[in-house]
Amino acid sequence: MAKKMAKTNAVRLVEQQNISYELLGYETEGGQPADGITVSEKIGYPVEYVYKTLVATAGANHYYVFVVPVAEELDVKKAAKVVGEKKIEMIAMKELLGITGYVRGGCSPIGMKKSFPTYIDAAAETLDFIIVSAGKIGMQLKAAPQDLAKACNAEFAEIV
Repeated sequence: MAKKMAKTNAVRLVEQQNISYELLGYETEGGQPADGITVSEKIGYPVEYVYKTLVATAGANHYYVFVVPVAEELDVKKAAKVVGEKKIEMIAMKELLGITGYVRGGCSPIGMKKSFPTYIDAAAETLDFIIVSAGKIGMQLKAAPQDLAKACNAEFAEIV
């Protein structure tokens, strides 16, 4: 890639923890977010390695972060059970920046404004690496699942 990618909070935190990673960039359409399947095509990796970061709430400042394969959907019932809540729901998109510090399409599980309980889908544990947003649209971070879990203090769980 010709142009140098600026460091994001996610990249800084991964470096502070001496985690081995690779940055992957892709062209965006006017800075607009692309869906995860399109991102996987643009970066040239199979879709099963690319994960999206979702934020859900159980109400009144109870937020949870879920990292799931881009081609899958979060099972909110399984996720609620994992976090010990009766019910959770996805946050409204307009709330994402205020809660996490990240925009849609650039939301990384690493380096959010506050630390929230974070869960990575258990399927990731079987992979050599997974790819998540590096905290900016057009920028992805590739690392071992266990290293990513360490970077964002996440647990693995069956959530899809």
